[in-house]
Amino acid sequence: MLASVYKHSIDAKTRLAIPAKYREELGEKFFITRSFRDKCLLVYSEAEWNNYVAPLEKMPRREQETVMRFLYKSGTWAEPDAQGRVLLGEELVRHAGIIKNAVILGCGKYAEIWSEELYESTEEDIDNMVDVLEKYGL
Repeated sequence: MLASVYKHSIDAKTRLAIPAKYREELGEKFFITRSFRDKCLLVYSEAEWNNYVAPLEKMPRREQETVMRFLYKSGTWAEPDAQGRVLLGEELVRHAGIIKNAVILGCGKYAEIWSEELYESTEEDIDNMVDVLEKYGL
C-alpha cells in the first residue's frame, strides 16, 4: 500500500526521484499519466494500471478513444534509473505545474505527484470528507 508524503526536487532533465518504499510497491516499471480531476500526475503499478483501464473496454468506442487519447497522450511507462529517478517529460511536468519541487503522495493503490506550491495551497475539506465517509458507513 502506498502511503505517506515525500518531497523531492525535479532536475533540469525533468527527472524525479521516487521513494524506495514506493518503488518496492510499484515494481520495476510503472505508468505515470495526467489526472482528469486535478493538476497532478497519477502513478500506477503495471497491475493497478491494467485494473484502472479495464472498465474502458466496456465503453462505447468513441468515448473509449477520447479517454484513451487523454491518458496515453503524455503518459509514460517509467523505469527508475540507478538513483531511483524517473523521467517525467515536459508535458507531464507542465500539466502538474511543477517548477522545482514536487510532492509525492501515496493514495493506497496509486500515488499522486503534485507541484509543491499547488499541494500546499490545497486545503483538505474535512467536513465534506466526513460527510462522504459517513454516507458509506465509515
